[in-house]
Amino acid sequence: MNHLCNDTFTPITRRGMLQHTAAGFGWLAFAGLNGRIAQAGANFSNPLAPKSPHFAPKAKRVIFLFMQGGPSHLDTFDWKPKLAAAGGKTSNGGGKKGGKLLAPQFKFNPSGKSGLMISELFPELSKHADDMCLLNGMHTSNAAHPQASIALHTGSVNFVRPSVGSWVVYGLGSTNENLPGFVTINPVNNVGGAQNYGSSFLPASFQGTRIESAAGGIPDIRNTHLSGAEQRKQIDLVQAMNRDLITSYPGNGELEGVIQSYELAYRMQTSVPDVVDLSKESAATKERYGIGGSGQAGKGKKKGGGFGAQCLMARRLAESGVRFIQISKGGWDQHKNLKGSLTNNCNDIDKPIAALLSDLKDRDMLKDTLVVWGGEFGRTPQEQASDGDGRRHNNRGYSMWMAGGGVKGGMRYGSTDEIGGSAVEGKLGTPDLHATILHLLGLDHTKLTYPYAGRDFRLTDVYGEVAKEIIA
Repeated sequence: MNHLCNDTFTPITRRGMLQHTAAGFGWLAFAGLNGRIAQAGANFSNPLAPKSPHFAPKAKRVIFLFMQGGPSHLDTFDWKPKLAAAGGKTSNGGGKKGGKLLAPQFKFNPSGKSGLMISELFPELSKHADDMCLLNGMHTSNAAHPQASIALHTGSVNFVRPSVGSWVVYGLGSTNENLPGFVTINPVNNVGGAQNYGSSFLPASFQGTRIESAAGGIPDIRNTHLSGAEQRKQIDLVQAMNRDLITSYPGNGELEGVIQSYELAYRMQTSVPDVVDLSKESAATKERYGIGGSGQAGKGKKKGGGFGAQCLMARRLAESGVRFIQISKGGWDQHKNLKGSLTNNCNDIDKPIAALLSDLKDRDMLKDTLVVWGGEFGRTPQEQASDGDGRRHNNRGYSMWMAGGGVKGGMRYGSTDEIGGSAVEGKLGTPDLHATILHLLGLDHTKLTYPYAGRDFRLTDVYGEVAKEIIA
């Protein structure tokens, strides 16, 4: 088309017409994109939004203190006077490899008004005996660290399954949209790794967020190149494209997780650094937690400060609405040097845990915060054959404890036999522990299910009984 017009009009070519109208095409595309962005925002449903429990809960949140390695229950929370009297004698090991019995290496004292027998290794924690429920009848199916640790966290040894924290957040959501619902601080890496806080077949939104106390939380969380408003525009554009894609792949958990992670990461830039910034805490508070002080929790930041910082972060995260918080302490696998290593470990955790319980109580939060302490299994009453200053793995009987969150305090529930080798009364297996934790949170473990691979899965599989006797 190349014709001349009269003097009123200017001649125009096809190329000229396209040049003059190209910007209009861009505006049309931008208008359509704006519409999709607006629609994406309108249709966004936060998977971490708070959900109603199955029934009235006793607890609103969980703080899980994971002691990896198998703490010796016989030297901490399971007093066995007959083992003390039989030290040095030979035992058949309850049907397994026997050996010389090793007496408890520390004195036990009655603590609190309840008189709970607690090892002298915990002078500060024992002051909270009346808030603690000792679970002395614990047992689990495997005596290997990786398998037992994964079972404690996920309920399964043989298959990849969602962690207990992921199930909790899936069932209840979170109360703070600017923070993850499930946080793990300094997780132990060599016994299950990310599987211990992963979401497996649950949507990726429910997996745990890893925080490192030494790094001040999450490394590189701040964007120093774009302003908040510029980032928001950038994320809106990316999310619009992601939501266009998910219409072609509905129910794609990984893509849904990406969408949610972008939203959460944007909001976390301002919320996480503030929550985990311990510099705002007073010197007296840090001293109570053993952070960089001269107290029992350690002579410096490396010892008491490490675990103390985790406990203080846990308190701040709990105050901020995080639903499930895990902190970890490794190094409890004492096949040798039991007395010295156990002394050091308990020195590291005694003050911080006592401070955590005190702070929760002072803030009127202990009543609805379930604190759980324990490892993947315990230790044998027989000594380690190598040098006589250690104990072997024992999955047939060991101890954990709970405090707060609707649990009866000053109580000893369950027991092992007279020398502490096997659980005999009030026995709690891993599925029973999980069922009880969920129950205290207002969740029926038989109804908290997720459809996968043709059937409904649950944390406790086809097992689990709630320990109703410990519920206040």
